Amino acid sequence: MSYATQSQINITVGLRFSERVMLSTLSSLPCCIFFFINGTMLFILRSTLVFRETSRYVLLYNLIFADTVQMALSQLLYLLSVSRIMLTYPVCGFLVMLANLTNEVSPLTLVVMSLERYVAVCYPLRHATIITIRNTAVAIIMVWAFCSLNVLTRVLLLLDFPFEDLESLKMTDFCNTLVMFLGPVSDLYDKAYTGFLFASAGVAVTSSYIGVMVAARSASTDKASARKARSTLLLHLVQLCLSLCSTIHNPVLLFLSRIVTRIVLVRIQNVFYLLIIILPRCLSALIYGLRDQTIRPILTYNLCYLCYLCH
Repeated sequence: MSYATQSQINITVGLRFSERVMLSTLSSLPCCIFFFINGTMLFILRSTLVFRETSRYVLLYNLIFADTVQMALSQLLYLLSVSRIMLTYPVCGFLVMLANLTNEVSPLTLVVMSLERYVAVCYPLRHATIITIRNTAVAIIMVWAFCSLNVLTRVLLLLDFPFEDLESLKMTDFCNTLVMFLGPVSDLYDKAYTGFLFASAGVAVTSSYIGVMVAARSASTDKASARKARSTLLLHLVQLCLSLCSTIHNPVLLFLSRIVTRIVLVRIQNVFYLLIIILPRCLSALIYGLRDQTIRPILTYNLCYLCYLCH
């Protein structure tokens, strides 16, 4: 997916050193805050026994872990671009493929989490036998395996490029996914796969939501549980839409580059980068950390304690 690892289109060329330092600082500060929140959530989910033995919290850990790695890689590529550091094709390819891997794990994990909520509401008596820790682990392994297979396909497509004709393996452009689409087949595959992934994920989450809505009208369904599940599924849809919105990040910037000045485009791009690329990576920790009655007091305590130590 080109949106997550495309840190910068080459509009930083010509900026003064002070401007580049300012851009790096403005993007790094929110990232540090989000890393702090995500890291705290990951620590809580792994250090508390009840969270390690509950399927939905195990899935949440997987989602936040993938988002955190993706955020780190996006920020790394951003800083490399702002610093005008050129990588070699193998190094850039490794970073891009790893970013693609973690980025694709998120929507698929949201699908599994939505199905878990659907089973919890529509089949409450069978939930404990269907949604077990073992089955959850199998689902997570399948998600990572499917995404890894896609990354392997991308690598095989890259092998068709005649690297031996290049004078040097050092790149002449900043590292990003668009640069790594070294042929029309790679670009076409990326668009087709992205469309298939989000269409499938959208159908799965929407179907789960409709199923919960229908079940909520049944007299035998726990109304409070159904209402909470419905709200959770709506949040999953919002998260999925934010990821989908990220796919138009590059096309919008390319369009704006034709009608606005360079400095205006730089400012717009940094706002887009923070709101569309970085912020959604922290939403899972914030949403579940604040909404979940079990996590909220532990998260608040840990954040306050860590802030106290920092001071």
